[in-house]
Amino acid sequence: MMRGRKACLIMVMLLAVLLALAALLAGCGEEEAAEEVEQEEVALETVKPGKLLMGSDTTYPPFESIDDKGEAVGFDVDIAREIAERLGLELEVVSVKWEGIIPGLKTGDYDIVMSAMTITEERLMEIDFSDPYIDSDQSIAVRKGDTSIKNEADLAGKVVGVQVDTTGQFTAEKIPGIKEIKKYDTILMAFEDLELGRIDAIVNDYPVNAYISKDRGKTEVVATIKTDEKYGIGVKKGNSQLLKAINKALAEIKKDGTYDRIYEKWFGTG
Repeated sequence: MMRGRKACLIMVMLLAVLLALAALLAGCGEEEAAEEVEQEEVALETVKPGKLLMGSDTTYPPFESIDDKGEAVGFDVDIAREIAERLGLELEVVSVKWEGIIPGLKTGDYDIVMSAMTITEERLMEIDFSDPYIDSDQSIAVRKGDTSIKNEADLAGKVVGVQVDTTGQFTAEKIPGIKEIKKYDTILMAFEDLELGRIDAIVNDYPVNAYISKDRGKTEVVATIKTDEKYGIGVKKGNSQLLKAINKALAEIKKDGTYDRIYEKWFGTG
């Protein structure tokens, strides 16, 4: 009889220990889950609460430009809007002159820079970049019918237009023999002068040269210059939370087909 009571007592004690251990483990699990939820619910800090401000030189179609309604449109704008929505934010585009675009990011005028900006070592010293979102090379555009320029060597003795402080300018500066490199505030101003015969050629990003030439119909791309450039989204140095969120959203956009849909809209399938 005593042996039976001891056995029952041991069983009760063992059950109590197991229940306590189960409760402890459940409590830890709940705390971890609560911490995860709390981390997910932490809102990104942006210049304007609830908005993602994007600094952009909106004179660079098809990546960014202003339409007839005064609204910013383009490949970059559509990608940025998708990213903003996935971060629970509303996109707002801030039009900025190219030469002031990085300084404006550094002083906190906007949250990101998205303006067909090539990731370079020099720029990485000033700002951080997202994962690349599109590749590009440089190219040469001339007036239709001008057969005197077919490649880089033919630019010797010519006046070449570029947008100031761009990889187009940096590429042109490496080509020997150019008579003059004329720098413009916007690439559209360069195309106006090319069409009027004030310059002989333009060195600029291939997608932009091709798009503007096709859209305006007065110029053509005659050569590409291999530079293997990659565009990235600029973020103020040290803003790792926003950078991580952007990279995650960008990866999702590429994975679910949204990126391909936007690319086809602005560049076609070819």
